[in-house]
Amino acid sequence: MNSANPSTEELVSEYKKLRPAIRKRLGEFSLLHKAADEKIFAELCYCIFTANANALRCDEAVKELVRKDLILKGNAGEIRPVIKGRVRFHNKKAGYLVGARKLFKRGASIDIKCRLKADDLFKVREWLVESIKGFGYKEASHFLRNIGLGRNMAILDRHILKNLKRYGVIKRIPPSLGSRRVYLEIEDKMKAFSQKTGIPLEDMDLLFWALQTGFVFK
Repeated sequence: MNSANPSTEELVSEYKKLRPAIRKRLGEFSLLHKAADEKIFAELCYCIFTANANALRCDEAVKELVRKDLILKGNAGEIRPVIKGRVRFHNKKAGYLVGARKLFKRGASIDIKCRLKADDLFKVREWLVESIKGFGYKEASHFLRNIGLGRNMAILDRHILKNLKRYGVIKRIPPSLGSRRVYLEIEDKMKAFSQKTGIPLEDMDLLFWALQTGFVFK
């Protein structure tokens, strides 16, 4: 692909090559919302960690917390040293994890599925943004997509915004996506681009990631 002046035709061509791997990954996501609540909560923690951080290192951090049985039981002091060096702002994010856990804790277990049962998943996203410290619209959309529930939501991180600008979907990258209005405006533009190219919105994030890294992740 010509990185200087990419065309939508080139993007569609690349998507056709990567589509089997992308659809396979999305199929794996679609099974997760039926998994145990603890596994769903671990994915929520991953999405807390990935804000301004390396996705692969954050995935390692979550797996280590699970291995050490700290996802459901560890306090912030026990979590910090495990995620340090893997997760940016590890002190704050250890606290965010513990705070999020309190929302779903039921005795010794976690009940997160009850909060995900709604006809309108955009209302679920609003609740996640309002209720979970460290979650904005990007993190909430990322979480719902990663458990197979965010089909029509855009995950507007920096690499998505950079690509949207390259393809002329947006004129400039906003300095911040903290504004709900700005996020939803760009999400609508990305939806229109998705319809124009025929690339489903949920596929596009994984496509842009794969074009930058050479593999499909999450």
